[in-house]
Amino acid sequence: MKRFEIAVIPGDGIGKEVVPAALEVLNAVAEVHGGISFQFESFPWSCDYYEQHGKMMPDDGLQTLQNFEAVFLGAVGDPTRVPDHISLWGLLIKIRREFQQVINIRPAKYFLGLSSPLLHPKEFDLLVVRENSEGEYSEIGGRIHKGDDEIAIQNAVFTRKGTERAMRYAFELARKRRGHVTSATKSNGIVYSMPFWDEVFKDVRKDYPDIQTTSTHIDALAAFFVTKPQVFDVVVASNLFGDILTDIGAAIMGSIGIAPAANINLNGKYPSMFEPVHGSAPDIYGLGIANPIGQIWTAKMMLDHFGYQELGQHLLDVVENVTDAGIKTKDIGGTATTREVTSEIIRRLKK
Repeated sequence: MKRFEIAVIPGDGIGKEVVPAALEVLNAVAEVHGGISFQFESFPWSCDYYEQHGKMMPDDGLQTLQNFEAVFLGAVGDPTRVPDHISLWGLLIKIRREFQQVINIRPAKYFLGLSSPLLHPKEFDLLVVRENSEGEYSEIGGRIHKGDDEIAIQNAVFTRKGTERAMRYAFELARKRRGHVTSATKSNGIVYSMPFWDEVFKDVRKDYPDIQTTSTHIDALAAFFVTKPQVFDVVVASNLFGDILTDIGAAIMGSIGIAPAANINLNGKYPSMFEPVHGSAPDIYGLGIANPIGQIWTAKMMLDHFGYQELGQHLLDVVENVTDAGIKTKDIGGTATTREVTSEIIRRLKK
């Protein structure tokens, strides 16, 4: 029996509803498989914790998390109580940066039973690999002066190591999928970082002659995600570009509430972290109507990371069968509760 020890951070709002639902599903998956089990330990780090302690997590929080094989995160943030830049940088981004989770992966696909806002979605199935540690989200810059003379400077930082690392990860994924990588660029307008990005992409693709490639400006690429998403396989993008593209990907699926994400550590020194893309939705917390699919699909990505791709795919197939049968929460056109959706997924897993 292989046991995985998972640190669980439900976070804020509906995270406290959908995370327990996903843990139930993971236990059901383990029962069906018969050869794996999960040991979950939950931590109450959140805006509630901040209000009590003045910080989003304890000073030794990272040392605690380091002992686990993965971090399973819910939704973080409640701007009515804690400013977003404090809740985000005090927990989510702190874990990403200090655990060297340099790659972010977010899939988007035509999902059975969901109504895509696209008129002809054509069963798209794409994967965005986002550089997760530098780029436009670097912490280099500052503000000076006041009034009309005030200046804000934000520096984007691109290293060859970080850029190449993300690109090679994308190419390796493409080899397991449909053999195509699209690079998101803007070298016609951003004169230093994006030509550099293009140069590294050209260098890396020489090592993958079996993979087809395209380099597309981000503005056109954003439009193509809407007009022809079915042409994309793996897309590699910088931190900001990847963030924007993946929200478009979630939107064309029909709801950001079903979109998952994985933050991957490549060197094995620290655990990777898995989280849904959606926010904490404090306005619906406690009503029992939160959509658990984003968190459950996130669990599927964790199974993939542990090497159980077939098991993960089986889970996703079951989730799609449930939505295709019309058992859906209100946000995606159904009438089911969080509990009803979760219970039906578990029932079908155990059939």
